[in-house]
Amino acid sequence: MHTSTERASGPPRIPYARQWATVALTALAPASWGTTYVVTTELLPPGHPLFAGMLRALPGGLLALAITRVLPRGDWWWKAIVLGALNIGALYPLLFVAAERLPGGVAATLSATQPLMVAGLAVALLHVRPTAWRLTWGVLGVVGVGLVVLGPQARLDAVGVLAGLGGTATMAAGIVLTKRWGLPAGVGPLTLTGWQLTAGGLLLLPLAFAIEGAPPRIDAGAAGGYLWLGSVGGLVASTLWFRGIGKLPVGASAPLVLLSPLVAAVIGVALGESLSPLQTLGFVLALGALLAAQLNSPNLSGRMARGRATEARSEQTEQHDDRVREGRTR
Repeated sequence: MHTSTERASGPPRIPYARQWATVALTALAPASWGTTYVVTTELLPPGHPLFAGMLRALPGGLLALAITRVLPRGDWWWKAIVLGALNIGALYPLLFVAAERLPGGVAATLSATQPLMVAGLAVALLHVRPTAWRLTWGVLGVVGVGLVVLGPQARLDAVGVLAGLGGTATMAAGIVLTKRWGLPAGVGPLTLTGWQLTAGGLLLLPLAFAIEGAPPRIDAGAAGGYLWLGSVGGLVASTLWFRGIGKLPVGASAPLVLLSPLVAAVIGVALGESLSPLQTLGFVLALGALLAAQLNSPNLSGRMARGRATEARSEQTEQHDDRVREGRTR
């Protein structure tokens, strides 16, 4: 019986060690997304967020389709378009707008609110009640990220803030719907990724030309930036991310996005920045929050499952002893 814990959904719980391996692989996705800000500001031509989003999505999506050779069937045509619009078509340009118009710290703090948005949407769409444990760590994760990346010179641009919150909200909705719909029979994460990247890229293609006009001039640095974002930050990261969403509880996968601003902070340190004691405390707090969010489901659910298994074995033993005693009395 589930009380304050999240109600079970999706596939059965995987073994504890394997679950942490899944967490580690899934975490590689937001870790790679943490490079988006520095790549956007240092390598890409400014003023073309739709074009950048299209290049990040469409080539990788077409490559995935060429590899898998599987197209959607039935209602998965519209589901793939919806997921592609949320996870790719709307998310990517909004992220690039936020990266261009906001300091990295402000954009990162806005993205760190995603676990709280996911928790709210999960109640409505998955009928999953988040635990007080995960909600608490979700709030502390936002506080930790804020301590790391927000400085006294953090400026707030209205368009950038709306873009940051919009991108966070669309990704939160994409996570919850991906968990709700799961995977059709015989379809793996790479296929689902290909559908979404292609759908999102095709949505962005006409918008990029209609709104931004001709593509910008691409030098060697920009070509490298687009290649990185489209391969590692696009196809590879998205495949790992959708695989993880399918295997992990929604309340465990969402906090992993906190890795994105933390990786961005580490990159800043590598480029010569330094962390104050307060920023270091925030870093530890945010990292602890995303790790703690993984502990609730496997630990508590595991204890409950072991308890039910022990009770079942005890009942079987008692029934066996009763049959033995009955046989002796005959």
